[in-house]
Amino acid sequence: MSEHSHEHGGGWHEGVVMDEAFWDDLYREKERWSGKPNPQLVAEVSGLEPGTALDVGCGEGADAIWLRERGWQVTGVDVSGIALGRARERDPEVTWLHLDLVKDPAPGTYDLVTAHYVHVHPLSDMRVLQQRLADAVAPGGTLLLVGHDQSEMAEADLNRPDNPDLYFTAESTTSLLPEAEWIVDVAETRALDKQDHRMYDFVLKARRR
Repeated sequence: MSEHSHEHGGGWHEGVVMDEAFWDDLYREKERWSGKPNPQLVAEVSGLEPGTALDVGCGEGADAIWLRERGWQVTGVDVSGIALGRARERDPEVTWLHLDLVKDPAPGTYDLVTAHYVHVHPLSDMRVLQQRLADAVAPGGTLLLVGHDQSEMAEADLNRPDNPDLYFTAESTTSLLPEAEWIVDVAETRALDKQDHRMYDFVLKARRR
């Protein structure tokens, strides 16, 4: 489900129904994507005490496997059966679930809930998804959301859609986290310089009280 996200950069498809068939077709375009964990995950989670983790939009499993190798008990979730099949071949010790969190809630709560570049639309579906991600965090647990920031709209080389609802912002993400229940540690935009262009991540890291 992850907008191809684990490689930091699959295309955007505004107006396309991003269902299971869409993602399966996208994964069939390559035998394998990068296989590397997302850099924001590594930066923000390396210092946490391992526990249970839910990786939403896990794709071929790079983030989930990285977490499992560091002592986490990991569940990876995606809507693409193709991606999950590849992930399961790479690491059968992770629990891989074929699940769409826009339609159904997560199966339980976790010490860490992480989702990278899981962009869905319409906006109402995005709000449902983000609320379910927050709901899946156990008391004392951590929520890590990383997505494309609105700053990318101004980068002509990226050819991004001009619909601001598709992007992550501090307002759109923290609005789901009541101050009485959450402590927001990080809510910021980070630039990433690629070979021939610059991209911008919005990173939200929050702890449930």
